[in-house]
Amino acid sequence: MNFFEKWASNGLKESFEKDTNPKLDESEIPLSTSLQKNIKQIKETLGNSTDIVIREVCIGRSGNLSIGLIYTDGLADQKAITDFIMESLMFDIKGTRLDKEIQSSRDAVQIIKKYTLTIAGVSDVLDYRTLYHSVLSGDTVILVDGHIEGIAASTKGWKDRGVTEATAETVVRGPREAFSESLRTNTALIRRKIKDSNLWLETMQIGRITQTDVSMMYINGIVNEDIVTEVRTRLKQIDIDGILESGYIEELIQDDTFTPFPTVYNSERPDVIAAELMEGKVAILIDGTPFVLIVPALFISFMHSAEDYYQRSDISSLVRVIRYIGIFFSLLGPSLYVAITTFHAHMLPTSMFINIAAQREGVPFPAFVEALLMELAFEILREAGLRMPRTIGTALSVVGTLVIGQAAVEAGFVSAVMVIVVSLTAISGFVFPAYGMSSAFRILRFPMIVLAATFGLFGIIVGLFALILHVCSLRTFGVPYMSPFGPFNPADQKDAILRFPRWALLSRPRLINKKNPIRIKDELTQKLKPEG
Repeated sequence: MNFFEKWASNGLKESFEKDTNPKLDESEIPLSTSLQKNIKQIKETLGNSTDIVIREVCIGRSGNLSIGLIYTDGLADQKAITDFIMESLMFDIKGTRLDKEIQSSRDAVQIIKKYTLTIAGVSDVLDYRTLYHSVLSGDTVILVDGHIEGIAASTKGWKDRGVTEATAETVVRGPREAFSESLRTNTALIRRKIKDSNLWLETMQIGRITQTDVSMMYINGIVNEDIVTEVRTRLKQIDIDGILESGYIEELIQDDTFTPFPTVYNSERPDVIAAELMEGKVAILIDGTPFVLIVPALFISFMHSAEDYYQRSDISSLVRVIRYIGIFFSLLGPSLYVAITTFHAHMLPTSMFINIAAQREGVPFPAFVEALLMELAFEILREAGLRMPRTIGTALSVVGTLVIGQAAVEAGFVSAVMVIVVSLTAISGFVFPAYGMSSAFRILRFPMIVLAATFGLFGIIVGLFALILHVCSLRTFGVPYMSPFGPFNPADQKDAILRFPRWALLSRPRLINKKNPIRIKDELTQKLKPEG
């Protein structure tokens, strides 16, 4: 072990523990019986932040019982605090039997919790860690002078984007609603789709600083318990300072990081997540992002669109076949052009070969350099169009595709055929229903061009064999990535490339769900199956 490794493993570790452990231990100490000590401690820990509201009130007929209300302005619903907490404490109990009991009882906190508060969700607060997490999550903490425990009342009421139309996964036919950045809104949208008591939800906090709420959702009785255990274990092993988006979780729990193919599926559509849950998969919801993760994620999951199941089976099957053809051209379009024009020109008809040769007569670059330059130019235009404001981005895409492409051909830098090939390749890249898989094929397009320029069609075949071996070796939470193609499962081919009619989709995927594989009962199948 060299000097840097020793310093990184010993000195940096000791420095980190010295800086962080005292703060963590301090937040775990129990609350004080003195209200003023608690308030002083809260102000010091939170740095006298101006958005932390601390209100001290006195309740009872004589007003000799002091109570502190602590909440975060902007995260808590002040109307709920006024109507269901302050009004109940300061006015509703005056002159009642509870007035005297609260003054004399040692269990004043429990009396307030059980008989006074008219708000729905309440929980106990016994230490500073729970107090800080509740206050910074939008809840209101109630502390009573002379008592070592407090109450956290659910008053979350921050502004969010609400339920809007899906933008990343648009469909012609199907539900329009999409997830928002609110975790509770997202869970409610899924429960609207699946009204089953077996739909279970587990929530944990991940991130030492952000303490982001992360939830696991699955259908008990359908999901494989081994997959649930594996997902829970991987989530609990995450030790990071903050989680700001689902991409953090995706990268930390995926099986193989050295692959361009995504092994965790994500979607912003509640209907897609509900369908995946009913197949026996596990959904991971992260507070603060509208994209929900699904595991295990197979290769075919990224090839299927939600609209495939809302149209007739013949239309959906045709669209899927066209989609796979587009995917093939997206990967191999430029590399086939380079290989044929460089090594295998004799495969072309004579008239086509003469036409292409005439177009390339004034081009100063070989086909390989020409293809790389065009692909790089298109990727730059695509990225610039995404980062530009919407109004400017549209104009930029038009200018980039029409003006720059036409000018490049007229200037003799590239041939017209190369512009056509790159344009078709770019258009084919948009047939992917999932953006993550589209990015994988964009990356693989460049090594395939290099292989085509070096070895011709033989290099393309070698690259395809290596690609197939790679994807067949991948696993996602213990499930083969290329299932049901490898290992081949005839029963699951009914919803792989083609989509069979609804009455033929009898079972769930075999390698994902072995506990409850039957989707449609036999007697119902006979009713749905057409005669003849």
